[in-house]
Amino acid sequence: MNPIPWEGTAQRRPPERTPVAEVMTPNPVSIRADATLEEAVAFLVDSGFSAAPVIDEAGRPVGVISRTDVVVYDRERLLLPAAAPYYFESADEIAAAVGEERAAACVADVMTPTVFSVAPHLPLGEVAGQMTELHVHRLFVVDDSGVLVGVVSALDLLRHLRPQ
Repeated sequence: MNPIPWEGTAQRRPPERTPVAEVMTPNPVSIRADATLEEAVAFLVDSGFSAAPVIDEAGRPVGVISRTDVVVYDRERLLLPAAAPYYFESADEIAAAVGEERAAACVADVMTPTVFSVAPHLPLGEVAGQMTELHVHRLFVVDDSGVLVGVVSALDLLRHLRPQ
């Protein structure tokens, strides 16, 4: 048995020589920044994803929308009216105000506007290092013009390292 999983295997290369393009999820499903919050919630729930890239009209990533972002947004909306109860005469008025605000919200209002990305040719060892330094579970993979071409997750890296 080989002590290193890629040793003696033609289809595997060590992480320092494997480009991220070989293990990323290509053409990831994404959501537009101008989509409504309700569309984003439905997308995340129906797809089973915990997060999705947010793109602009040109297909460039501008942020990430996650279930956590939605929960934090909703919590802030619920606490804001509760902090000034004298503006509302009933719990129904509070619920109506929060519901109207949520219906008017778009993904750009709620998303995390930080984009961590790598180039498709970057070796996996460097990708793993960036994930560790940034404390993230996934990175976007973008082409030379900044267009989203893939997503690489910590799970993708583990799959590559797993002995076959």
